[in-house]
Amino acid sequence: MMVRLSKSFHFEAAHDLPTFPDGHKCRRLHGHSFRFDVVVEGEVPPETGYLIDYGEIKRVVDPIVRRLDHFYLNEIVGLENPTSEIIAKWIWDQIQPVLPMLAVLIVHETCTSTCEYRGK
Repeated sequence: MMVRLSKSFHFEAAHDLPTFPDGHKCRRLHGHSFRFDVVVEGEVPPETGYLIDYGEIKRVVDPIVRRLDHFYLNEIVGLENPTSEIIAKWIWDQIQPVLPMLAVLIVHETCTSTCEYRGK
């Protein structure tokens, strides 16, 4: 049985987008209540009946949330231009080596704007 599981995480952070045109509101310092979904995919072993313990996903992701929560994203190496696209890839790059069944990383910058990253 092939399944996809999803676990959501959130963090509060400030950023500015230095590559946006002068005068654009996103070029100014501002903040978001970011949310991101970690989606894993795989075959459920019949002997366990589950793909992965949600607590294991949380154990892998919590250090990343602590690194982002209440920080100025532009000061984090790799997030100097913290667009949703770059944030999604940055989080993926932190998680995927430890959680190889990662299938999709979805960043919710606002309640109506998301970015999905599926790796290379």
